[in-house]
Amino acid sequence: MFGRRSEPTTMTVDKVDTILGKSAEFSGKIKSSGILRIEGSFEGEIECEQDLIITEDGRVNADLKARHAVIAGTYQGNILLQGKLEIKNSGKVTGDVKVGTLVIEDGAIFDGKCEMNSEGQEKNLKLVKKERKMEASNPT
Repeated sequence: MFGRRSEPTTMTVDKVDTILGKSAEFSGKIKSSGILRIEGSFEGEIECEQDLIITEDGRVNADLKARHAVIAGTYQGNILLQGKLEIKNSGKVTGDVKVGTLVIEDGAIFDGKCEMNSEGQEKNLKLVKKERKMEASNPT
């Protein structure tokens, strides 16, 4: 009845660890070791070891350090990411970003400077070289 479970416990990498709900307003500093999802309003500083998700209703005015970020709402501030920044078609980002990869959907707004960090540049350069095919032609 109170014995051990026979199956091992598994951790889901894609689960959201922290949610700031739609009606929440928060200011200060957030440090998260997991995935952070913001649906409400936040002002301050964010350090996230994993990923940040800002939904369409999310409003953020902060400086951000994270692995990856997906922004569908409004973001104002500087962004430093190890990997990819994805701005959805409903997203608006104002501020300078330093990322490995930048994806901006049609309809999204980005107002600022973008700097690609060297790790992302090398990866993207390899992808471009791999996709590009050179064909020799004989102009006769």
